[in-house]
Amino acid sequence: MSLDSDVIVDRRRIRRKLTFWRVMATLVAIVAIVAVALATTPAARRALTGANAIARVNIDGLIRSDHQRVAALERLEKSSAAAVVVHINSPGGTTAGSEQLYDSLMRLKAKKPLVVVVEGLAASGGYIAALASDHIVAQQSSLVGSIGVLFQFPNFSGLLKTVGVQVEEVKSSPLKAAPNGFEPTSPEARAALDALVKDSYAWFRGLVQNRRSMDATQLDKVADGRVFTGRQALDLKLIDQLGDEKTAIAWLVATKNVKPDLPVQDYKLSPRFGDLTFLRAATSVTLDALGFATLARQIEQSGMVQAVDRLGLDGMLALWQPAAAN
Repeated sequence: MSLDSDVIVDRRRIRRKLTFWRVMATLVAIVAIVAVALATTPAARRALTGANAIARVNIDGLIRSDHQRVAALERLEKSSAAAVVVHINSPGGTTAGSEQLYDSLMRLKAKKPLVVVVEGLAASGGYIAALASDHIVAQQSSLVGSIGVLFQFPNFSGLLKTVGVQVEEVKSSPLKAAPNGFEPTSPEARAALDALVKDSYAWFRGLVQNRRSMDATQLDKVADGRVFTGRQALDLKLIDQLGDEKTAIAWLVATKNVKPDLPVQDYKLSPRFGDLTFLRAATSVTLDALGFATLARQIEQSGMVQAVDRLGLDGMLALWQPAAAN
């Protein structure tokens, strides 16, 4: 019995030591990965060189309210960057998020020369962001426009009736939490939503008219919700020039006295650590190798959760959604 007890105690002691060294090895690996990541990010390279450069900002995917992006653009205002090239490839997003981004870019433009380059798409909220620039460059085949506002909501009342489910509620007034998707939308609720959409649409139209110096006739041609190719958008005054980043930089040099030989460096709008997707992957691999397989899987799945979360856009939308094929 004594021998067995000694063996059990020794095994527990070895297991505790092994766990301790696994934790220490994991911490050392994560610190090393973070150090390498920080040393290789564009921000770190700029800090090391201290040289003036043209900052390249990328606006991709769905646009929603993002206070970290606002803070990043405010830091760019105070940086030594000589100018900013904003690349946009977005179908839009929420009207509130698009307005927030537009306001941030307007403040940035007041401090530094700024030009927008439309990559594949600048529609709805993406075009709202582009309007912050005094000069918009797009490729011939880019899609631009989709000036309009959308409010979508699912209605499950027919399905609930089929399966015999009824949702009951008590609310302070008929328009509270309307529409709710559990009952047919009342005429009063639809009228209230229509007023919201029309008000936001009027704001969008006024922004386009003011920023692009259009008269009422020109505005009516472009504000019916359609998207246009870069070639069409140029004729309709939605953009100023066809081309790419080199075209945009040439405009900065010609009109904003930007030096022609300045390097162009990426400026990240996402948090320094959050943007390092390879950091999450490397950490996951390290944890798995050290025996923490469950924790590693949780870290890998967190990226999937974030991707799904980006699809949950709440509120009024300025979003271009091509119709799905039947």
